[in-house]
Amino acid sequence: MSDRCGYFVTATDTGVGKTTVTLGLMQCLQAQGRSVAAMKPVASGCERHAAGLRNADALQLQQQATVEPVYELVNPYALEPAIAPHIAAAQAGMRIDPGHILATYQRVSADVDWVLVEGVGGWQVPLNEDETLADLARLLGLDVIMVVAMRLGCLNHALLTAAAIEAAGCTLAGWVANLLPPLPECTEENIKSLKSRISAPLLGVLPEFQELSAIKVAEKLSLPPLAKG
Repeated sequence: MSDRCGYFVTATDTGVGKTTVTLGLMQCLQAQGRSVAAMKPVASGCERHAAGLRNADALQLQQQATVEPVYELVNPYALEPAIAPHIAAAQAGMRIDPGHILATYQRVSADVDWVLVEGVGGWQVPLNEDETLADLARLLGLDVIMVVAMRLGCLNHALLTAAAIEAAGCTLAGWVANLLPPLPECTEENIKSLKSRISAPLLGVLPEFQELSAIKVAEKLSLPPLAKG
């Protein structure tokens, strides 16, 4: 485990439940009396508000925090088009700088015990012409939690992502299986296959929630072993 108290939450694809898992993990840590904040450093698909561009997932993370940081610390790169972030940034005339994200992370982490950082899309999504989400996770020095959408193709996607995390020199602290409809056949068998092939622990299996809340998600999750107690 890294010496920083936090995790980088990634996934096998976009739209597979990273924010849901991040909120649940925040609640797990808060239930242990830890102060917690979260970041979504790069967010595509933001909406215009009076205060500026805002992302719905980032707003949820901001509200769940023990000490609510200003929005710009939660989401320093807010991009309007719902497209790949490096393309959206280029269209907006900016370049996503992982160094700026690191500096922001350090500001947030100074006020709380734990910080969770949610990625955008999957593990290898480009941030600029040279760097990807994998480079950002390595720069932040955080262990990784992987969210796996249990759908057709999940075995290949999960194993490739786990291998890429290791190849990047990062530590996979655990993974979460998210049961997104429509579920493929043999879901339980797929989970067993991944458990036997991924050395990191399975932290939880999330059902389809009729009404989503951080508390309900936390009830289905456990923290990585080194974050407990």
